[in-house]
Amino acid sequence: MVRSHLRKVFEAIADLTFLNDDCMTAMISAEGEKIDFVKKIDPKDRNVEFWMGDVERQMVASIRNVVHFGITDYLERERNDWIIMHPGQIVLNSGQVHWTADVEKSLNEGGLEGVT
Repeated sequence: MVRSHLRKVFEAIADLTFLNDDCMTAMISAEGEKIDFVKKIDPKDRNVEFWMGDVERQMVASIRNVVHFGITDYLERERNDWIIMHPGQIVLNSGQVHWTADVEKSLNEGGLEGVT
């Protein structure tokens, strides 16, 4: 089965979650962090190269989705709760988006003095 070769095909993906009907619904990192796919993938009656392409497209769409949620959720929650709720890479990237926006705002409003 392809499952044992996922780490070789997709960087940082240790496993996929499967339903009883073999549909794939999420990806799991080596650290155990799970990202649900935006749309499930049904490999039934399809060659592996086609549904693996679907896995790649769902990886991109799903990461885009959770990054967007991480960025918007940052403004809605207490920071500690926000950090615990999201996967590590989402916290790092979403936090950097807000840090950059805050630095840019400080520079625009207060010049160099606005950053100190």
